[in-house]
Amino acid sequence: MKKILIFYGSYGGGHLSAARSIENYIKNNYSDTEVKLVDCIEYINKPLNKLLADSYNEAAKKAPWAWKRAYHSSNHGLTSKVVTTSNKLFSIKLNKLLQDFMPDLIISTHPFGTQMCGILKKKGKINCKLATVLTDFHIHGQWLVFHEYCDYFFVSNNQMKSDMIDYGVSENKIYVSGIPVSERFQENFSREEICKEFDLNPNEQIILFFAGGEFGLGNKTTIMMLRALIRLFSKLQVVAISGKNPKMKAKFEKLVRNTDSYERIKVLEFTDKVPELMSISSFVITKPGGLTSTESLTSHLPMIIINPIPGQEEENAEFLVEKGVAIWIKKNDNVARALKTLYRDPQKLPLMKENTIALAKPGSTKTICEILLENIKNWGDF
Repeated sequence: MKKILIFYGSYGGGHLSAARSIENYIKNNYSDTEVKLVDCIEYINKPLNKLLADSYNEAAKKAPWAWKRAYHSSNHGLTSKVVTTSNKLFSIKLNKLLQDFMPDLIISTHPFGTQMCGILKKKGKINCKLATVLTDFHIHGQWLVFHEYCDYFFVSNNQMKSDMIDYGVSENKIYVSGIPVSERFQENFSREEICKEFDLNPNEQIILFFAGGEFGLGNKTTIMMLRALIRLFSKLQVVAISGKNPKMKAKFEKLVRNTDSYERIKVLEFTDKVPELMSISSFVITKPGGLTSTESLTSHLPMIIINPIPGQEEENAEFLVEKGVAIWIKKNDNVARALKTLYRDPQKLPLMKENTIALAKPGSTKTICEILLENIKNWGDF
């Protein structure tokens, strides 16, 4: 029985979702393993974890410029040194968990987990293998602190691999696997059944619209986007997901009432049927988080990007636009004009869809787990 410890962080990006995807795949496919999933920051200090999560959420919502400054400062500046020093102290408590559980393999989907484990390996406190799964489309320096002590890095694209090699990471440690997502995104679904469940017409085009959830960023742009979709395209159907944002849900519902568009605009607070809805959609409107962007690519869906959080999401947006899979509607852009441009060229969406196929990494979770777990099976090669 091999023991596997998976570290994540509960705020920012898709760290938890990536960790859960890996955990589920291992449990479903490798019976000779014991898997433990741990929020590495909450384990160190619950009040600190809440403070960091609240600070991140508030900065992202109310002072995105401040978050952008902190993000870039933590890459190579003074903040980076403060974070690393803090993680050296935090690793002392984390070591207790490691000594109690004695994992054969640690998988980290958060840079703090990787740093703390790297510190402990450097000190000789642990000697198990360490794997890091990066959850965005661009490298940030926090992921690479103590990279000498990490045995595997899993990244989403070739540019990240190239950048890491330039940074000094050994090429044989880096795997371009893609970001892990649920295996459900590779299932085949019935369009008719899903449309029936959500009261949609299977013969008309469907758009999936993620409104930004709890962050509620760019409310004006978000409402303008839905209004433009209703006004410009009389047959277009939209599934608008407000997430943990009751104010946005209320604004969506008011707009639907005022435009009498109940039949083709479906407003949802939450759904666990994202793979199903992506399978019937023509494109996705969303913030460019690493997880949602990867799910869209896996589903071969072009993206319209709105309201990225400064820092990692803006870098994701730049990457996706450069690769021809997304259009970025920025703060002062004319939403209606951008949508018209998208539909004016009949080849635009098909070409974007082709580009998603070239960029997607189907089975990313399976790829990561097989590389790691096959080594555990053949312990002599581990």
